[in-house]
Amino acid sequence: MFATRFCEVFSVKLPIVQAGMAGGITSPELVAAVSEAGGLGTLAGAYVKPDALRQSIREVKQLTKKPFGVNLLLFEETVPSEVSGDLVDWLNKMRDEVGLSPWNGELPQSKEDLDECFAVIVEEQVPVFSCAFQSPGKYGRAAKQAGMKLIGMATTLEEARMLQAENVDAIVAQGGEAGGHRGTFQPGNEGDGACIGTMPLVSLVADSLPDMPIIAAGGIMDGRGLLAALSLGADAAQLGTRFLVCRESLAHPAYQEMLLHAKETDTRVTRAFSGRPARGLNNRLIESAQMEKLQALPYPVQNALTREIRAAAARLNKPEYMSLWAGQGVAMLRQTQGAAEIINDIMDQANAAWERMIQLRRGR
Repeated sequence: MFATRFCEVFSVKLPIVQAGMAGGITSPELVAAVSEAGGLGTLAGAYVKPDALRQSIREVKQLTKKPFGVNLLLFEETVPSEVSGDLVDWLNKMRDEVGLSPWNGELPQSKEDLDECFAVIVEEQVPVFSCAFQSPGKYGRAAKQAGMKLIGMATTLEEARMLQAENVDAIVAQGGEAGGHRGTFQPGNEGDGACIGTMPLVSLVADSLPDMPIIAAGGIMDGRGLLAALSLGADAAQLGTRFLVCRESLAHPAYQEMLLHAKETDTRVTRAFSGRPARGLNNRLIESAQMEKLQALPYPVQNALTREIRAAAARLNKPEYMSLWAGQGVAMLRQTQGAAEIINDIMDQANAAWERMIQLRRGR
Protein backbone atom coordinates (compact mmCIF):
# COMPACT_ATOMS: atom_id res chain seq x y z
CA MET A 1 0.00 0.00 0.00
CA PHE A 2 2.82 2.40 0.85
CA ALA A 3 5.29 1.61 -1.92
CA THR A 4 6.53 4.92 -3.34
CA ARG A 5 9.05 6.31 -5.82
CA PHE A 6 11.55 6.35 -2.99
CA CYS A 7 11.12 2.60 -2.48
CA GLU A 8 11.62 1.97 -6.18
CA VAL A 9 14.67 4.22 -6.59
CA PHE A 10 16.44 2.96 -3.45
CA SER A 11 15.34 -0.69 -3.72
CA VAL A 12 13.70 -0.81 -0.29
CA LYS A 13 10.35 -2.18 0.80
CA LEU A 14 9.15 0.61 3.07
CA PRO A 15 9.28 4.44 2.83
CA ILE A 16 11.17 4.85 6.10
CA VAL A 17 14.68 6.27 6.56
CA GLN A 18 16.59 6.06 9.84
CA ALA A 19 18.53 9.30 10.25
CA GLY A 20 22.32 9.12 10.36
CA MET A 21 22.75 10.55 13.85
CA ALA A 22 26.37 11.52 14.53
CA GLY A 23 28.03 11.27 17.91
CA GLY A 24 28.38 7.55 18.49
CA ILE A 25 24.68 6.61 18.29
CA THR A 26 24.09 4.64 15.09
CA SER A 27 25.56 1.21 15.68
CA PRO A 28 25.99 -1.24 12.79
CA GLU A 29 23.30 -3.34 14.49
CA LEU A 30 20.83 -0.43 14.36
CA VAL A 31 21.52 0.33 10.72
CA ALA A 32 21.25 -3.33 9.69
CA ALA A 33 18.07 -3.90 11.71
CA VAL A 34 16.31 -0.99 10.00
CA SER A 35 17.38 -2.17 6.55
CA GLU A 36 16.42 -5.78 7.31
CA ALA A 37 12.98 -4.58 8.41
CA GLY A 38 12.45 -2.90 5.03
CA GLY A 39 13.60 0.68 5.62
CA LEU A 40 16.84 2.43 4.78
CA GLY A 41 19.32 2.34 7.68
CA THR A 42 21.96 5.06 7.79
CA LEU A 43 25.38 4.93 9.43
CA ALA A 44 26.78 8.24 10.72
CA GLY A 45 30.22 8.99 9.28
CA ALA A 46 30.78 12.33 11.02
CA TYR A 47 33.27 12.48 13.93
CA VAL A 48 34.50 8.99 13.04
CA LYS A 49 38.06 8.11 12.05
CA PRO A 50 38.41 6.52 8.60
CA ASP A 51 39.52 3.11 9.90
CA ALA A 52 36.65 2.98 12.38
CA LEU A 53 34.18 3.94 9.67
CA ARG A 54 35.50 1.19 7.41
CA GLN A 55 35.07 -1.35 10.20
CA SER A 56 31.51 -0.22 10.88
CA ILE A 57 30.57 -0.40 7.20
CA ARG A 58 31.90 -3.93 7.00
CA GLU A 59 29.98 -4.91 10.12
CA VAL A 60 26.76 -3.61 8.56
CA LYS A 61 27.45 -5.66 5.44
CA GLN A 62 27.95 -8.77 7.56
CA LEU A 63 24.54 -8.23 9.16
CA THR A 64 22.48 -7.38 6.08
CA LYS A 65 22.56 -7.60 2.30
CA LYS A 66 19.90 -4.90 2.02
CA PRO A 67 20.67 -1.31 0.93
CA PHE A 68 21.94 1.14 3.56
CA GLY A 69 23.57 4.55 3.57
CA VAL A 70 26.41 6.48 5.18
CA ASN A 71 25.97 10.14 6.08
CA LEU A 72 28.63 12.87 6.26
CA LEU A 73 28.38 16.46 7.49
CA LEU A 74 30.11 18.60 4.87
CA PHE A 75 31.86 21.85 5.76
CA GLU A 76 34.38 24.36 4.54
CA GLU A 77 37.71 24.72 6.36
CA THR A 78 37.43 27.49 8.96
CA VAL A 79 40.26 28.73 11.18
CA PRO A 80 39.25 31.56 13.56
CA SER A 81 41.82 34.30 14.08
CA GLU A 82 41.12 34.55 17.80
CA VAL A 83 38.90 33.37 20.64
CA SER A 84 37.08 36.06 22.59
CA GLY A 85 37.70 36.48 26.28
CA ASP A 86 34.01 35.84 26.99
CA LEU A 87 34.16 32.49 25.20
CA VAL A 88 37.35 31.51 27.04
CA ASP A 89 35.74 32.38 30.37
CA TRP A 90 32.64 30.35 29.53
CA LEU A 91 34.66 27.35 28.34
CA ASN A 92 36.70 27.35 31.52
CA LYS A 93 33.58 27.66 33.65
CA MET A 94 31.99 24.64 31.95
CA ARG A 95 35.26 22.72 32.12
CA ASP A 96 35.55 23.39 35.84
CA GLU A 97 32.00 22.17 36.45
CA VAL A 98 32.86 18.76 34.96
CA GLY A 99 36.25 18.55 36.68
CA LEU A 100 38.52 19.59 33.80
CA SER A 101 41.52 21.90 34.01
CA PRO A 102 41.34 25.26 32.18
CA TRP A 103 41.58 25.31 28.40
CA ASN A 104 45.20 25.37 27.25
CA GLY A 105 44.53 27.98 24.57
CA GLU A 106 45.35 25.73 21.60
CA LEU A 107 42.90 25.91 18.73
CA PRO A 108 41.97 22.44 17.44
CA GLN A 109 42.48 21.46 13.83
CA SER A 110 39.09 21.82 12.19
CA LYS A 111 39.60 19.21 9.46
CA GLU A 112 37.88 16.04 10.63
CA ASP A 113 39.09 13.38 8.15
CA LEU A 114 36.28 14.32 5.78
CA ASP A 115 38.04 13.43 2.53
CA GLU A 116 39.48 10.23 4.00
CA CYS A 117 36.08 9.10 5.29
CA PHE A 118 34.46 9.76 1.92
CA ALA A 119 37.20 7.73 0.24
CA VAL A 120 36.33 4.84 2.55
CA ILE A 121 32.66 5.11 1.59
CA VAL A 122 33.57 4.85 -2.09
CA GLU A 123 36.09 2.04 -1.58
CA GLU A 124 33.62 0.00 0.46
CA GLN A 125 30.94 0.44 -2.22
CA VAL A 126 28.25 1.73 0.11
CA PRO A 127 24.89 1.73 -1.72
CA VAL A 128 23.74 5.21 -0.60
CA PHE A 129 25.66 8.38 0.30
CA SER A 130 23.82 11.16 2.12
CA CYS A 131 25.08 14.54 3.24
CA ALA A 132 24.01 17.67 5.10
CA PHE A 133 25.10 21.28 5.72
CA GLN A 134 25.72 22.10 2.05
CA SER A 135 25.22 20.83 -1.47
CA PRO A 136 27.24 17.66 -2.16
CA GLY A 137 29.58 19.21 -4.77
CA LYS A 138 32.63 17.09 -5.53
CA TYR A 139 31.49 14.40 -3.09
CA GLY A 140 28.18 14.05 -4.86
CA ARG A 141 29.78 13.84 -8.29
CA ALA A 142 32.19 11.17 -7.08
CA ALA A 143 29.39 9.24 -5.40
CA LYS A 144 27.29 9.21 -8.56
CA GLN A 145 30.29 8.21 -10.64
CA ALA A 146 30.85 5.31 -8.25
CA GLY A 147 27.27 4.13 -8.78
CA MET A 148 25.89 5.24 -5.40
CA LYS A 149 22.49 6.75 -4.81
CA LEU A 150 22.75 10.32 -3.50
CA ILE A 151 20.61 12.08 -0.85
CA GLY A 152 20.94 15.73 0.15
CA MET A 153 19.26 17.70 2.93
CA ALA A 154 17.42 20.98 2.46
CA THR A 155 15.73 23.37 4.89
CA THR A 156 14.37 25.76 2.24
CA LEU A 157 13.03 25.55 -1.30
CA GLU A 158 16.13 27.34 -2.61
CA GLU A 159 18.37 24.69 -1.06
CA ALA A 160 16.17 21.95 -2.51
CA ARG A 161 16.52 23.44 -5.98
CA MET A 162 20.30 23.57 -5.56
CA LEU A 163 20.27 19.87 -4.67
CA GLN A 164 18.12 19.04 -7.67
CA ALA A 165 20.63 20.84 -9.90
CA GLU A 166 23.35 18.54 -8.50
CA ASN A 167 21.44 15.45 -9.62
CA VAL A 168 20.62 14.00 -6.21
CA ASP A 169 18.31 10.98 -6.15
CA ALA A 170 16.22 12.26 -3.22
CA ILE A 171 15.98 15.33 -1.00
CA VAL A 172 15.39 15.33 2.75
CA ALA A 173 13.09 18.27 3.49
CA GLN A 174 14.11 19.03 7.10
CA GLY A 175 11.46 20.92 9.03
CA GLY A 176 12.15 23.10 12.04
CA GLU A 177 10.83 20.40 14.39
CA ALA A 178 13.78 18.10 13.61
CA GLY A 179 16.29 17.18 16.29
CA GLY A 180 20.02 17.62 15.92
CA HIS A 181 21.78 20.00 13.57
CA ARG A 182 19.88 22.21 11.18
CA GLY A 183 20.90 21.41 7.62
CA THR A 184 20.83 25.09 6.61
CA PHE A 185 23.52 25.76 3.98
CA GLN A 186 24.36 29.30 5.17
CA PRO A 187 23.43 29.57 8.88
CA GLY A 188 25.42 32.77 9.46
CA ASN A 189 26.95 33.64 12.82
CA GLU A 190 23.81 33.64 14.95
CA GLY A 191 20.17 32.57 14.98
CA ASP A 192 18.48 29.22 14.52
CA GLY A 193 19.06 28.63 10.81
CA ALA A 194 16.05 28.00 8.57
CA CYS A 195 13.26 26.57 10.77
CA ILE A 196 10.31 26.28 8.41
CA GLY A 197 7.78 23.75 9.73
CA THR A 198 7.82 20.26 8.24
CA MET A 199 4.29 20.47 6.86
CA PRO A 200 4.69 23.69 4.82
CA LEU A 201 8.24 22.82 3.75
CA VAL A 202 7.35 19.35 2.46
CA SER A 203 4.28 20.66 0.66
CA LEU A 204 6.24 23.48 -0.97
CA VAL A 205 9.16 21.33 -2.09
CA ALA A 206 6.93 18.51 -3.34
CA ASP A 207 4.81 20.94 -5.38
CA SER A 208 7.85 22.78 -6.76
CA LEU A 209 9.92 19.69 -7.61
CA PRO A 210 7.28 17.12 -8.65
CA ASP A 211 9.77 14.73 -10.24
CA MET A 212 12.05 14.55 -7.20
CA PRO A 213 11.52 11.97 -4.41
CA ILE A 214 11.10 13.91 -1.16
CA ILE A 215 11.91 12.55 2.31
CA ALA A 216 10.06 14.40 5.07
CA ALA A 217 11.98 14.96 8.33
CA GLY A 218 11.12 16.76 11.55
CA GLY A 219 8.75 15.76 14.33
CA ILE A 220 7.73 12.45 12.72
CA MET A 221 7.53 9.74 15.36
CA ASP A 222 4.94 7.19 14.25
CA GLY A 223 2.76 5.87 11.45
CA ARG A 224 0.39 8.81 11.63
CA GLY A 225 3.33 11.11 10.94
CA LEU A 226 4.43 8.91 8.05
CA LEU A 227 0.95 8.95 6.52
CA ALA A 228 0.73 12.73 6.97
CA ALA A 229 4.08 13.17 5.22
CA LEU A 230 2.96 11.00 2.30
CA SER A 231 -0.31 12.91 2.03
CA LEU A 232 1.69 16.16 1.76
CA GLY A 233 3.57 14.82 -1.25
CA ALA A 234 6.58 13.18 0.37
CA ASP A 235 7.79 9.79 -0.81
CA ALA A 236 9.26 8.71 2.54
CA ALA A 237 9.80 9.89 6.11
CA GLN A 238 13.09 10.15 8.00
CA LEU A 239 13.07 9.51 11.75
CA GLY A 240 15.92 10.08 14.16
CA THR A 241 14.59 10.78 17.64
CA ARG A 242 12.38 7.68 17.55
CA PHE A 243 15.47 5.45 17.27
CA LEU A 244 17.52 7.11 20.02
CA VAL A 245 16.20 4.83 22.75
CA CYS A 246 15.94 1.63 20.73
CA ARG A 247 17.87 -1.39 21.97
CA GLU A 248 20.46 -1.08 19.19
CA SER A 249 21.17 2.59 19.89
CA LEU A 250 24.53 3.55 21.38
CA ALA A 251 23.19 6.75 22.95
CA HIS A 252 24.47 7.26 26.50
CA PRO A 253 22.12 5.77 29.15
CA ALA A 254 21.77 9.14 30.90
CA TYR A 255 20.83 10.70 27.54
CA GLN A 256 18.23 8.00 26.93
CA GLU A 257 16.78 8.49 30.41
CA MET A 258 16.36 12.21 29.75
CA LEU A 259 14.62 11.47 26.45
CA LEU A 260 12.15 9.03 28.02
CA HIS A 261 11.03 11.67 30.54
CA ALA A 262 11.11 14.74 28.29
CA LYS A 263 8.12 17.01 27.69
CA GLU A 264 7.12 18.52 24.36
CA THR A 265 8.36 21.92 25.59
CA ASP A 266 11.86 20.75 26.54
CA THR A 267 13.74 21.26 23.24
CA ARG A 268 15.42 24.37 21.94
CA VAL A 269 17.89 25.33 19.21
CA THR A 270 21.43 26.21 20.29
CA ARG A 271 24.88 26.86 18.83
CA ALA A 272 26.70 26.34 22.12
CA PHE A 273 27.94 22.82 21.44
CA SER A 274 29.07 22.95 17.82
CA GLY A 275 28.79 26.45 16.41
CA ARG A 276 25.91 25.44 14.16
CA PRO A 277 22.24 25.64 15.18
CA ALA A 278 21.00 22.30 16.52
CA ARG A 279 17.86 21.25 18.42
CA GLY A 280 18.18 19.35 21.67
CA LEU A 281 16.91 19.08 25.22
CA ASN A 282 17.58 22.19 27.25
CA ASN A 283 20.23 21.77 29.95
CA ARG A 284 22.78 23.60 32.08
CA LEU A 285 25.31 24.12 29.28
CA ILE A 286 22.75 25.55 26.86
CA GLU A 287 21.23 27.83 29.47
CA SER A 288 24.63 29.14 30.56
CA ALA A 289 25.58 29.94 26.97
CA GLN A 290 22.28 31.77 26.52
CA MET A 291 22.71 33.70 29.76
CA GLU A 292 26.25 34.78 28.79
CA LYS A 293 25.03 35.75 25.30
CA LEU A 294 27.78 33.52 23.97
CA GLN A 295 29.06 34.13 20.43
CA ALA A 296 30.08 30.62 19.39
CA LEU A 297 32.92 29.96 16.96
CA PRO A 298 32.13 28.43 13.56
CA TYR A 299 31.58 24.71 13.06
CA PRO A 300 33.53 22.48 13.56
CA VAL A 301 35.91 24.54 15.76
CA GLN A 302 33.31 25.17 18.47
CA ASN A 303 32.42 21.48 18.35
CA ALA A 304 36.06 20.56 18.99
CA LEU A 305 36.38 23.07 21.84
CA THR A 306 33.41 21.57 23.70
CA ARG A 307 34.30 17.92 22.97
CA GLU A 308 36.25 17.40 26.19
CA ILE A 309 33.40 18.88 28.23
CA ARG A 310 30.89 16.51 26.66
CA ALA A 311 33.20 13.53 27.07
CA ALA A 312 33.82 14.32 30.74
CA ALA A 313 30.08 14.75 31.30
CA ALA A 314 29.44 11.33 29.75
CA ARG A 315 32.00 9.71 32.06
CA LEU A 316 30.40 11.41 35.07
CA ASN A 317 26.80 10.68 33.96
CA LYS A 318 26.04 14.40 33.89
CA PRO A 319 23.55 14.99 31.05
CA GLU A 320 23.37 18.70 31.98
CA TYR A 321 26.62 19.14 30.01
CA MET A 322 25.97 16.68 27.16
CA SER A 323 24.51 17.39 23.72
CA LEU A 324 21.05 15.82 24.06
CA TRP A 325 19.82 16.17 20.48
CA ALA A 326 16.09 15.58 20.10
CA GLY A 327 13.20 16.68 17.93
CA GLN A 328 9.91 18.24 18.99
CA GLY A 329 8.20 14.84 18.99
CA VAL A 330 10.37 13.68 21.90
CA ALA A 331 7.47 13.54 24.37
CA MET A 332 6.10 10.58 22.41
CA LEU A 333 9.07 8.46 23.51
CA ARG A 334 8.01 6.33 26.45
CA GLN A 335 9.54 2.88 26.00
CA THR A 336 12.56 1.01 24.67
CA GLN A 337 12.02 -1.22 21.64
CA GLY A 338 14.08 -2.99 19.05
CA ALA A 339 14.59 -1.15 15.76
CA ALA A 340 12.60 -3.76 13.82
CA GLU A 341 9.73 -3.42 16.32
CA ILE A 342 9.73 0.32 15.73
CA ILE A 343 9.49 -0.16 11.96
CA ASN A 344 6.66 -2.66 12.37
CA ASP A 345 4.79 -0.35 14.77
CA ILE A 346 5.12 2.56 12.37
CA MET A 347 3.65 0.57 9.52
CA ASP A 348 0.83 -0.82 11.67
CA GLN A 349 -0.02 2.70 12.80
CA ALA A 350 0.10 4.00 9.23
CA ASN A 351 -2.28 1.28 8.08
CA ALA A 352 -4.64 1.98 10.98
CA ALA A 353 -4.58 5.71 10.23
CA TRP A 354 -5.29 4.97 6.56
CA GLU A 355 -8.29 2.82 7.50
CA ARG A 356 -9.58 5.59 9.74
CA MET A 357 -9.32 8.06 6.86
CA ILE A 358 -11.33 5.70 4.66
CA GLN A 359 -13.99 5.41 7.34
CA LEU A 360 -14.15 9.18 7.75
CA ARG A 361 -14.57 9.57 4.01
CA ARG A 362 -17.48 7.15 4.13
CA GLY A 363 -19.02 9.23 6.90
CA ARG A 364 -18.74 6.64 9.66
